[in-house]
Amino acid sequence: MILNRRGLLASGAALGLGASSLARPALAQGAPLKIGMITTLSGAGGYIGQDIRDAFMLAIEMEGGKLGGANVQVLVEDDGFRPGQGKQVAEKFIKNERIKLLTGIIFSNILGAVVGDVLDAGGIYVSPNASPSNLAGKECHKNFWSIAWQNDSLHESAGQLATNLGQKKMFILAPNYQAGRDALTGFKRLYKGQIAGEVYTRLDQTDYAAEMAQIRAAAPDGVYQFHPGGLGITFLRQYVQAGLLSNVPMTLAAPSMDATTLAAVGDAAVGINLTSHWNSDFDNAASKRFVAAFQQKYNRMPTYYAQQSFDAALAIGAALKGTGGKVDDAEAFYRAMKPAGFESTRGKFSFGSNNHPIQDWYALKVESVSGKPALVTKDKVLTNHGDVYAAQCTF
Repeated sequence: MILNRRGLLASGAALGLGASSLARPALAQGAPLKIGMITTLSGAGGYIGQDIRDAFMLAIEMEGGKLGGANVQVLVEDDGFRPGQGKQVAEKFIKNERIKLLTGIIFSNILGAVVGDVLDAGGIYVSPNASPSNLAGKECHKNFWSIAWQNDSLHESAGQLATNLGQKKMFILAPNYQAGRDALTGFKRLYKGQIAGEVYTRLDQTDYAAEMAQIRAAAPDGVYQFHPGGLGITFLRQYVQAGLLSNVPMTLAAPSMDATTLAAVGDAAVGINLTSHWNSDFDNAASKRFVAAFQQKYNRMPTYYAQQSFDAALAIGAALKGTGGKVDDAEAFYRAMKPAGFESTRGKFSFGSNNHPIQDWYALKVESVSGKPALVTKDKVLTNHGDVYAAQCTF
């Protein structure tokens, strides 16, 4: 079941568990394993958190209310896009609810405020999105798992794509926080051309007129920008309004052009190139099942955030199957989680030595399909790609 910390209780019946399962006393079934989900459900990133939550719960529903055969109870709370609030929620989950397994955080600055407390308390954190460089390298931990990617990796793939496209002079922008700095570092790592300008924006920024003027003055071959969630929608709209997109093409990574961003920007986005580790048109059985089930239940197309959260639930389920549904022994959970014994919606997936993914990356393009803009998978950009920080990880 979902327990929303603002007092809303979603019943097992609503999640497809059946009324009979609710009628049995908790002691007769055994107390469910509690999983704490801290995510962003309000503000500019609210739609991301909704996808994170909904996809995770879908995975549980598709397994009859369980993960890896274990009864689970997911407690969900909004971090309000504020690190301090995320930290407070984590403290309540750990101390009051005695939760040892947490997930859900989207933004790296919020993860930075939370993950230390979780790991110091002997807990386990499985990230469906935020994966900053420090936790992949020198500060890696056996109890921290990334199901998405290491922050740099998706931007490295975009740098490689810009190189492949022959864009020799790029203007690059990102918000001034850990994931933003990782983004531009990652892009530059595999981009072989010239950087015409490098700008860090504010996380609360709503007006990009000054940045538009800087781009126009620099006259680059293209722009690479990382602005996730509502920030990306705002940036793209202003970029189009400034008349830049028709003359200065964008090459992006998935956070700057997901299904929700595309719906908000519309036809103006046609022609934009980007990279991702997954797309809704992937032709594998696991992905097709996920996309169909998500659309049927929520009447919307899943973003890659939803896909990552769905895979996070599957990965946790595989580990719980190996531990008999227990998380008290972190070493046992580690041994059960490491083989990645689940059918990923993205196809090939394995964990590197630092518990971060090794996976393929693809070129996507926004094209008009049946009169509507859609993300269409093109070519593979990187194969079995991990991250550069794994060599620094020594747990």
